[in-house]
Amino acid sequence: MRVLVSGAAGSLGRVITVGLAELGHDVVGLDLVPAPEGTPFTWHEADCADPDAVAAVFAEERLDAVVHLAGVPDEVSLPDELTSHVVTTAALLDAMVAHRVPRIVYASSNHAVGRTPRADGGLTEHALPRADTYYGVAKVAAEALLRLFVDRHGIDAVSCRIGSFLEEPTSLRALSTWLSHGDGVRMVEAALTTPAPGYAVLYGISANTRAWWDLEPGRRLGYEPRDDAEQFADRIEPRPDDEAEAEFVGGPFVLAQHYRPALG
Repeated sequence: MRVLVSGAAGSLGRVITVGLAELGHDVVGLDLVPAPEGTPFTWHEADCADPDAVAAVFAEERLDAVVHLAGVPDEVSLPDELTSHVVTTAALLDAMVAHRVPRIVYASSNHAVGRTPRADGGLTEHALPRADTYYGVAKVAAEALLRLFVDRHGIDAVSCRIGSFLEEPTSLRALSTWLSHGDGVRMVEAALTTPAPGYAVLYGISANTRAWWDLEPGRRLGYEPRDDAEQFADRIEPRPDDEAEAEFVGGPFVLAQHYRPALG
């Protein structure tokens, strides 16, 4: 499968591109920055928020699918979040429709439902949107846009609500929300290859003993995580914010340090 990976130079992108290539996929990288030294696959330096630039990439490449990982990973102003996550998704979707590319895998986030109280129990794919930040709002909007294109144009789209993508968990919360590098690749591979998902949501975490989110939606798509954050539990030191971070699904993104004017 020839796969365009946006945000290919990011922390998630660097892992996913290598992993997909090792699984035999023909990877095409897309990012704002030049290809890292030694990159063995095709690379395009362009802004995903620029529809003309995106269209030019699609015109040059014959693609089977898109893995959309590009976007600011932190909390910034609402307009910047919408540009980074929604406008970029729209540009890719328009190009997919124009060039008949049938599938997209989207790096959504747990922050789309981050304001959900932990006391509500384990989250399923049917959890209502409940963003914890403008970043989360943008992820909710991008998920809605994907669903619209699935309904209008018949493409397949899988939204992966990713938890804590790290080499190893570094906090008590991450023992529940960790997504290992290996499971991250397995997650994207499953989302790319599962037959006819239509629109689907999965929670991007490993098989953590303390998992907060339901892994069954991913398993129905063929995602079988192998790693468990519990192996690192004895390395995690207690921190003053542990209790507050465990109150809501979004952890630290719910705390007052992230409050800011929407247009400031």
